[in-house]
Amino acid sequence: MDELRVSDIKASEVKMEGDTVQYIVIKLGNEQYGIDIKYINNIVRMQHITRVPKVASYLKGVINLRGEVIPVMSIRLKMDLPEDEITKATRIIILKLEQHGTIGVMVDEVKEVVTLGVDEVEKVSYDGKEEKPTFISGVGKHDNELISLLDLNAVVVEK
Repeated sequence: MDELRVSDIKASEVKMEGDTVQYIVIKLGNEQYGIDIKYINNIVRMQHITRVPKVASYLKGVINLRGEVIPVMSIRLKMDLPEDEITKATRIIILKLEQHGTIGVMVDEVKEVVTLGVDEVEKVSYDGKEEKPTFISGVGKHDNELISLLDLNAVVVEK
């Protein structure tokens, strides 16, 4: 099986109760991050990325997925982390965002789907004086581990 579609996840796992949200837990280096499942269209294995000249360094290029050309970005480079190391666990998560359309993001590993209740998530307050953008919208607690929840609009916006 080369790819995992979100539609393949059993409906019973995606039951949305008013005060819970499901996240796909990914790894970037040693850190765990959560991506709200409602934005995820597809998860595919690493494949050839065609470079595009004169774009920001965090934009790795484009892939062709079933005839659709999708830009792919490195979350690591966008967040000023070390360059991506491509392994067997590396995946491209295809996101569908209202403001930005379809975009792929490279992640080191996709771990699991977790459901977090409102009481398990602490919002991160944003200090307008900070010059560095914050890519985290909150921190979730699951099985005594912390999961930084990504603010996808902040991650994919051009800077």
